[in-house]
Amino acid sequence: MSCEDSDWLLSQTFPECLSSAALVEQADFLKGAPHRKHPGVTNLKTVQLPEPLQVAAQSVLKRAEVKSLTERAHKLSNFLWSRKRAIEASQLREKAILLEKKFLEQERDIHRDDIDHKIEAQIRKRVLSELRRTTYHRTPLRYDEDLGLVYMAARLAGGYAAVLRALNEIKKRDPLFVPYSLLDFGSGLGTCTWASHTLWGDSLKEYVCVDSSGDMNTLAEQLLREGSEVGNPEIKQVYFRQFLPVSPKVQFDLVIAAYSLSELATLDQRMNVIFTLWRKTNSYLVLVENGTKDGHQILMEARDIILKREEEIKHDFRRPSVFAPCTHELHCPKLIKQPVVPCNFSQFYYSLPLSSRQERQQEKFSYLIISRSDEEKAQKTKHWDMARLVTQVRRRPRHVQCQLCCANGELKQLAVTTRLHGKDMYRCARSSDWGDLLPMFHAEDDDTKNDETQ
Repeated sequence: MSCEDSDWLLSQTFPECLSSAALVEQADFLKGAPHRKHPGVTNLKTVQLPEPLQVAAQSVLKRAEVKSLTERAHKLSNFLWSRKRAIEASQLREKAILLEKKFLEQERDIHRDDIDHKIEAQIRKRVLSELRRTTYHRTPLRYDEDLGLVYMAARLAGGYAAVLRALNEIKKRDPLFVPYSLLDFGSGLGTCTWASHTLWGDSLKEYVCVDSSGDMNTLAEQLLREGSEVGNPEIKQVYFRQFLPVSPKVQFDLVIAAYSLSELATLDQRMNVIFTLWRKTNSYLVLVENGTKDGHQILMEARDIILKREEEIKHDFRRPSVFAPCTHELHCPKLIKQPVVPCNFSQFYYSLPLSSRQERQQEKFSYLIISRSDEEKAQKTKHWDMARLVTQVRRRPRHVQCQLCCANGELKQLAVTTRLHGKDMYRCARSSDWGDLLPMFHAEDDDTKNDETQ
């Protein structure tokens, strides 16, 4: 089979997001950068904890002498990954009604006469028993000092890597954004503070960390002070609170909630917090969760709340705009497609060394970044019409297989070749990975151009 035949077969096998007629010059999307560093690359190399943070964490854990720390950390990681949302009261009622109807029909098949009160009471007991047996019971976690130390061993490095990866997209795509203030909701051990400081350094003058656990706030402060309670903080102007700031008019340039929304038991609680966080956002709101179905759905729930529901009182009339990872504001195609697969991403990192060696591990996470809309700023941060790589890229001889979430709200399988898409596009695709962006050129646009030239 010739190269031309191979290219034709690939183009027929994989539905196209890119048009063969719309080959664009390198300067249009590379901006002079080499292919391996094209503007859509947002992935990071294997992430290492900042040395002061790693040393402080090791010092705190060594001094605490937690028994069976490695084993407990592993169990906690598995528990947090497999944890699900609590079932909503409305869903529970619907489930109870369906069970009651089912049991009533069964009784009517046995008793042709009317169902008496005694049988109705038995049915209600069966319904309650079945609900207890089949309903997921969510165990609330109380982060005291002991659990906080186990959480440090289990999640400090992975949480830091995911947040750094999400924030790095803002840093790369909006280089003019220099935040002055940060609000971290559910701050835990302060990983968002460390990740933000890694990217923007001393330009950040105010960090407000909010966590309901006083013990976690104490541990986070120790990590800032080289593992002690009295040393000079590595990052200055960090303030710890157990409640969100009261004034609705106080805004922060950067607002983050990492692995926090999933800790809230009900939709009403999450909705109230999401509205509060959005009100306090001056530029970017960043949400990060586990890369599970529940984590992804919680983020899509937050996206719909901010984009589609009106606040009772508005203090900032700039409209919300999805910055990442979605390339559109339509319904998530991954929630439509069956079976449902979460939209998640991957970041490699080095674990906190509990023994003598570090391990290279992988954090799977979902994230959502929403910005306050500014048309002039939006044009500066938009390189081209973009599509997101939502799975690992498969590099094959003479073509690259990609799955993309396109700007029209569709998931597309695409085989990128030099002949169909041009040398620069092919090299960019070959240098890209899961989570990166690729330039998109739609066939319908090309058809319009072709009609105009005829």
